[in-house]
Amino acid sequence: MEMKDLIEAGKTAIGIEFGSTRIKAVLVDETGKPLAEGGHTWENQYVDGLWTYSLDMIWDGLQDAYAGLKKDVSEKYGATLRTTGALGFSAMMHGYMAFDKEDNLLVPFRTWRNTVTGEAAAELTKAFGFNIPQRWSIAHLHQAVLNKEPHVPDIAFFTTLAGYIHWQLTGEKVLGVGDASGMFPIDSRTRNYNAEFLAKYDTIVGGLGFNWKLSEILPKVLVAGEAAGTLTSEGAAKLDPDGELQAGIPLCPPEGDAGTGMVATNSVAVRTGNVSAGTSIFAMIVMEHALSEVHEEIDVVTTPVGDDVAMVHCNNCTSDINAWAGIFRQFADAIGAPVDTDKLYTTLFTAALDGVPDCGGLVGFNYFSGEPVTGFYEGRPVFARKVDADFSLANFMRLNLYSAVSTLKVGLDILLKGEGVKVDQLFGHGGFFKTKEVGQRIMSAATGGPITVMETAGEGGAWGMAVLALYMAAAKDVSLSQYLNQTIFAGEEGTTITATEEEIEGFNRFMETFKKALPIEKAAIEAL
Repeated sequence: MEMKDLIEAGKTAIGIEFGSTRIKAVLVDETGKPLAEGGHTWENQYVDGLWTYSLDMIWDGLQDAYAGLKKDVSEKYGATLRTTGALGFSAMMHGYMAFDKEDNLLVPFRTWRNTVTGEAAAELTKAFGFNIPQRWSIAHLHQAVLNKEPHVPDIAFFTTLAGYIHWQLTGEKVLGVGDASGMFPIDSRTRNYNAEFLAKYDTIVGGLGFNWKLSEILPKVLVAGEAAGTLTSEGAAKLDPDGELQAGIPLCPPEGDAGTGMVATNSVAVRTGNVSAGTSIFAMIVMEHALSEVHEEIDVVTTPVGDDVAMVHCNNCTSDINAWAGIFRQFADAIGAPVDTDKLYTTLFTAALDGVPDCGGLVGFNYFSGEPVTGFYEGRPVFARKVDADFSLANFMRLNLYSAVSTLKVGLDILLKGEGVKVDQLFGHGGFFKTKEVGQRIMSAATGGPITVMETAGEGGAWGMAVLALYMAAAKDVSLSQYLNQTIFAGEEGTTITATEEEIEGFNRFMETFKKALPIEKAAIEAL
């Protein structure tokens, strides 16, 4: 069949992901090959002390990204996008969207970026004997309970951003197990919410007079491959106000960006892992066995099929690099030598490889927001250097790349050295790895092992979501890992880079300075 006919016959899948700075829509064929895409840039808003996106921003962004996809399909293939074989939505995990029985949003969407739930997270971690990070939806709910917020008695349903979009388009209050594992702990044996912890939570709030139990207001958990409803007429109109998109398209379970990252890097099998490095940075390793003790620096979430994953999540990664790149751009403009974005970043990143392995006496913190891994609940970007430091562009850029991964290194050391978690392959994806070799070499120096980047890694979470949609539509006689190996990644090995011993030792020396300098960050928060 001609590509136009394939598209119009629905021999495709669509994945749409809401990232923290970009909404991306991707159309793929039945082998996972990307055919077209659309996108929308957005930024969170800081309103009344909380990071949020408004409902108008969510729907305007979704419709714009989908419109871009339709336009790309039309321009490339002369086809009109009216249907697809399967559709899936993903979004940044965690956060809090609470609704009453009339489906009204009770308070503005509270994103993963908010670090205001420390009291609740600590109380639940102690009660469950299981780490509950501040980002998790249950921490947001319980903090609202502790704060006696007036909306809490009226809650009939709460979910994540991906769960909200899916619900609005299908009428189904469901969530993929990976995204659900960032709402409330999952029992990997049952692939469902931990029943013991659910009962404990109902006991904790039992005397407060709420007319709900936790299990009644959480979305239903589904695993990859299961059907999760179909696009309604109302949903089709919400996604495509032009009215061209047809109802009835099957949807797969909505997932979180961690799960789509695992799929996009083929790291859903035991002893594989991935590092996603963009606005935030997190590493995920699929574990052979449970952790020996609770670590507040380590989250336990799941793959899209419900296997336990150890996750080190840090709120800050590339934002400070972007800020410094903006300064260099302004300088280039000021001297009459404007530079395009790709050249700017490639030049700066590549310069870092010429820096000395320990950054030559430079240190910095890229904390725009808090970092619970190192004990900070606010952030201030800081750059400091010794008087006799080797202050060069190469060392300065190396420092900025080191700073972007240093907090992750703190958590990974607990996991790999302290807990002895084994990982055979670690895959990288995200903007940090876009410049050839540089991000991989820096990350390898931080982890002490090889880092692989697949050719498809640049496709990102929206592509991973489209693959999950394909998997649901495919035969059910293979596991997700088998499907990825046999259909999506067959023959693809990617590029692997291992840092030198000198680079690894240099990073470790830098980390000694980084840890000693943490009081500088504390002072900056107190003073600024």
